[in-house]
Amino acid sequence: MAESATPLIILRYQDGSEGSPSNPVKFKNQDFAKLKDYCHGRGGLFVDMEFPPNGRSLGDLPVANSVKWLRPRDEPAFIVDGTSRFDFGQGQVGNCWFVAAISAGTFQENLMAQVVPMEQSFENYAGIFHFRFWRFGKWVDVVIDDYLPTINKQLLSVSSKCGNEFWAPLMEKAYAKVCGSYADMEAGYPSEACKDFTGGVNQTYTLKEPNSLDHGEIWLTLRRATDCKSLICCGTPSKWFTTDSDIDPDTGLVNSHAYSITGITEVDLNGAQVRLVRVMNPHGELEWNGRWSDKSDLWSIVKPEDQVKYSDRNDGEFWMQLEDFCCYFSDLSICCETPNFTDGDFTCQWKCMDYEGSWVANRSALVNKDIQKKKNYVTDKEEPKSKSILISLIQKPHQGYRKKIVPHEFDIYKTSFSPCKTVYCNSSSHFTINRFHQGELVKLHNLDPGEYVIIPSALEDYITADFVLTVYTKADAKIRQARKPVILN
Repeated sequence: MAESATPLIILRYQDGSEGSPSNPVKFKNQDFAKLKDYCHGRGGLFVDMEFPPNGRSLGDLPVANSVKWLRPRDEPAFIVDGTSRFDFGQGQVGNCWFVAAISAGTFQENLMAQVVPMEQSFENYAGIFHFRFWRFGKWVDVVIDDYLPTINKQLLSVSSKCGNEFWAPLMEKAYAKVCGSYADMEAGYPSEACKDFTGGVNQTYTLKEPNSLDHGEIWLTLRRATDCKSLICCGTPSKWFTTDSDIDPDTGLVNSHAYSITGITEVDLNGAQVRLVRVMNPHGELEWNGRWSDKSDLWSIVKPEDQVKYSDRNDGEFWMQLEDFCCYFSDLSICCETPNFTDGDFTCQWKCMDYEGSWVANRSALVNKDIQKKKNYVTDKEEPKSKSILISLIQKPHQGYRKKIVPHEFDIYKTSFSPCKTVYCNSSSHFTINRFHQGELVKLHNLDPGEYVIIPSALEDYITADFVLTVYTKADAKIRQARKPVILN
């Protein structure tokens, strides 16, 4: 492979300004080093009153009244022999999307070292730890104490499989803090957590709709994503079987559940190449039982060099034939530090521009396409080597609570100018990225050279919310907030 482009995580923050990986914003204005020194100075352990060990931090979990907060004991370790997808499993909190993203992230040591400061340990102990996440354009450093929620002395949520390793449950606690509570982590998409682990570019592909990519295109996308060292996850649809259980007895798959993709390969079966996808259940158990599963007889008839690619262990990880994967999974999400996986051009350097804005109650909703009331962004796209432009719109949750987002969209219009400098938008040459209930909306377009208006819109008139608009281009492009009246033809 040719030398790859520099990751955007480096280019966007190379000046070391506040919010960069080397100089993250102090979440809740808490300084890890100063707090740890203070605890050592007074001879006590840290208690985080910004995210206290009580019901407020649990939120409305059904089991909240049964929880007891405990610190690690019995020779705890922060990390044992590095971070691995086999270190942990999901618990009683419904955050499979988050746990799947961690599993995907463990393959990228540099990314994990950014999120999980590796110098931490239980030596020189003060009951305080910290983690870093990308949040809405800036890296933040999140301080926590090490009180963890337990029921009958067993961890409520993410737990270590070796018993005394605590980086994963502590990382989960730090993420619960930025989400608002443990309950605010219930239900979601892996792409959200992958974004917060990387500050990278998300793309989601549907697998079961008429306009979905065919199997060859999916395989090519997976190969490109793997070559780009992406975080790759997937999900099953809502229940497609009739039993009361959440587990399909015919396949072993869990309904409406997030998984991580941990590898792809091809094996020779009677002279034919079979494409396989390796998938991992964040539960750490419950595996696919169809073709190429751990118990499949097919592994006994392939070449020895292919047989070593699998192991028969109840660890939640399994192989599937690509065609079965596309049949039983509904979506595929890829997050990478660069958009290069979208077209396989690993040498091209994308340019990235971030803009922050707000929707104001009773002024910003998309009512009658009243464009003059909105915050609009004009992009002047010059003659390009490539027509590709990728646009991301991220809504910041209301008052810091992850689930408090509203439906939103953005429109892209080709523009023209009148003699009085009014910007006219051509309604016959525009794209709408429809209403969305996730925090981020992403779309890749191919646009001819010219000037366009990007219009982010909240779809509820009574909402005030902040957003971050990010535009990635290969060509030189000038992007600015529109200062002139914008009219829809």
